[in-house]
Amino acid sequence: VQLQASGGGLVQAGGSLRLSCAASGRTFSPYVIGWFRQAPGKEREFVAAIVGSGSRTDYAESVKGRFTISRDNAKNTVYLQMNSLKPEDTAVYYCAATGSTWSRSKDRYEYWGQGTLVTVSS
Repeated sequence: VQLQASGGGLVQAGGSLRLSCAASGRTFSPYVIGWFRQAPGKEREFVAAIVGSGSRTDYAESVKGRFTISRDNAKNTVYLQMNSLKPEDTAVYYCAATGSTWSRSKDRYEYWGQGTLVTVSS
């Protein structure tokens, strides 16, 4: 499956952005989709994930209550709504897909998009 992330940009602290992850190439609905982010000089870290049906979601503690992951399988798209953004949310955001079990580990995800840059100014 091919993934294309979009929606990044520059926003002031307290603002909002919505990222999209569009999938193509294979049937989308069976895959767990995760969002990860990587800030300069830091490891890539888990942000959020959603199961194929959309019935289960998971969030990193740092974004819980501010970010919402959702998916529209008819459109082969997963969204990450980001509210109350903070400067520490600045990073390249990646979406990824796994056909295996639910995981927060980036090593369990087989397919990756190219990343979209989110910059939050203070």
